[in-house]
Amino acid sequence: MKKKVAIQGVKGAYHEIAARNFYEGEEIEILPCITFRDVVNAVRKDPSVYGIMAIENTIAGGLLQNHELIRESGSFIIGEYKLRISHTLAALPGTTIHDVTEVNSHPIALMQCTEYLDTLPHIKIVEKEDTALSARWIAEKKLEGHAAICSKLAAEMYGLEILAEGIETNKRNFTRFLIIADRWTAEEELKSTKVNKASLVFTTPHTAGSLSQVLSILSFYNMNLSKIQSLPIIGREWEYQFYIDLTFTDYTKYRQALDAIMPLIRNFKILGEYAEGKQSV
Repeated sequence: MKKKVAIQGVKGAYHEIAARNFYEGEEIEILPCITFRDVVNAVRKDPSVYGIMAIENTIAGGLLQNHELIRESGSFIIGEYKLRISHTLAALPGTTIHDVTEVNSHPIALMQCTEYLDTLPHIKIVEKEDTALSARWIAEKKLEGHAAICSKLAAEMYGLEILAEGIETNKRNFTRFLIIADRWTAEEELKSTKVNKASLVFTTPHTAGSLSQVLSILSFYNMNLSKIQSLPIIGREWEYQFYIDLTFTDYTKYRQALDAIMPLIRNFKILGEYAEGKQSV
């Protein structure tokens, strides 16, 4: 039976590549969604649907609002995948680089290809909603003189000709994606998973040293804090929610660490317990 996976963006987006890599060897059906909120809603409405969401990029940083979407939705993180982002420049068949007068793509993709674009000073740069959507738009409208910065998959999927590959400035450009599922589906999935990572969210009292006490206890239990980010709590000025990722080798010790910090934190929630993800090369 095909797995249904909701992605943000149209087919050919980097979300689709990450989903197919994560579920390598399995047949999956991609469900395109306009926004990340649509992704979590698709999972919430149909327990058979999985979702995949970008959560951070090694160059652009974290997508903090996606943490909050997962927390609000009640979805559960069941896995992660770290995809190396390699951009291509693609246009209608028969186009040469000298024919291109305008380049379209998502603003982050454009930013990641600045050095390459600087070699084309005659070209107009126009921001669009999405990388793959830019490719589809050029193909459907048959826009001569336009080129998209997108994935190789998107270029091939929409019948565009690749003018240049690997045009990203930093070759160590990775995006980390989270795979989410309905809580009951997640419980079944994780029965056969060796868990060694967790994503948590909590608040601390608005007192001096409250966060450092929590971190000291986690360190005492040999929890490896791989990420910590804060997000303001709307309506409570200067108070924050803390989103943290932990990796560990001993699940029992991890649960003991959680028990130890409980008296020091509020509004605690486990967003997911899963296996640390692979990284593409």
